[in-house]
Amino acid sequence: MSLSNRISKSPVELTKQDFVSDQMVKWCPGCGAHAILAAVSNVFPKIGYRKENFVMVSGIGCSSRFPYYVDTFGFHGIHGRAAAIASGLKVANPGLSVWMATGDGDSMAIGGNHFIHIMRRNIDINILLFNNQIYGLTKGQFSPTTPIGTVTKTSPYGTIEHPFTVSGLVLGAQGTFFARVPDNNVKLMTEVLYEAAKHDGTSVVEILQNCIIFADKVHEHITARDMREERQLFVKHGKPMIFGKNRDKGIILNGRHLEVVKIGENGINEDDILVHDQYAQDPSIHRMLGRLKAPDFPVAVGVIRSAAFDTYDDLTEQQIETAKKTSNIKCVNDLLRSGDTWEIE
Repeated sequence: MSLSNRISKSPVELTKQDFVSDQMVKWCPGCGAHAILAAVSNVFPKIGYRKENFVMVSGIGCSSRFPYYVDTFGFHGIHGRAAAIASGLKVANPGLSVWMATGDGDSMAIGGNHFIHIMRRNIDINILLFNNQIYGLTKGQFSPTTPIGTVTKTSPYGTIEHPFTVSGLVLGAQGTFFARVPDNNVKLMTEVLYEAAKHDGTSVVEILQNCIIFADKVHEHITARDMREERQLFVKHGKPMIFGKNRDKGIILNGRHLEVVKIGENGINEDDILVHDQYAQDPSIHRMLGRLKAPDFPVAVGVIRSAAFDTYDDLTEQQIETAKKTSNIKCVNDLLRSGDTWEIE
């Protein structure tokens, strides 16, 4: 969803309260989804569209309750099919601001085929991917992002499947926008969602979400208060990649690999630190950033990639306009009488 002139601006200033639903929120107390809902309610009025132009789409899962909890138009679909529904909505009506709420299982397991092709097509849709590394709604089965060796309801001896990384799947499918945020930083999440809104094309925001019942503290090694300064790398366009409690560590490009260095040691100074370019069309550095894992590296959070490419919906509209101007077929009667025709007596 780009902040374009195709979507009507609100004539009045909207507030967070305008998007608060009258439905009871039924997520578990302590679930990270509450923070995601708060961030979405923060960012929608900031975007400035008419309220009736927002649409929330979902599949099946805890994340998929989202359309009920935001006072906008919504569509609660079937398992794994949210991307297909959202694609149809956006192409049929480019004047809609389409947002899709999905989980790691809903999007990358049963919905995996739709997920990779919405990236490839680059349709102007925003995807909120709740990654709690588990199936929560169906009570604790391992998902495509569950770490290998994890004991779950369906892997009592530990899962033996190698997990997806969300960034790897998105960028491997030629995704043009990828960001990552922890669920316990609503301010950063709001800022990132606004950046996603500005992007013209498919945006994916991976949210490191806590499932307090079936995968509690699964992201704690990254998000815990005593860990986050050392384990999170906040990337911002045009800024050097510096992190650490004392802001004395950084990332450099050493040949074809990223490397952690200490500023002030071995002749390293701030000028040697890699500067983030989220708009680079070449995804090589973005892919490396997306793969960084603790404890050897900090995990990159913020907008990792935001590259400009043509969108499917824009190109579709252009084709339609060209056809209107150049085609000999102006109505159904023209179509029926085009090509080879014959009469049956």
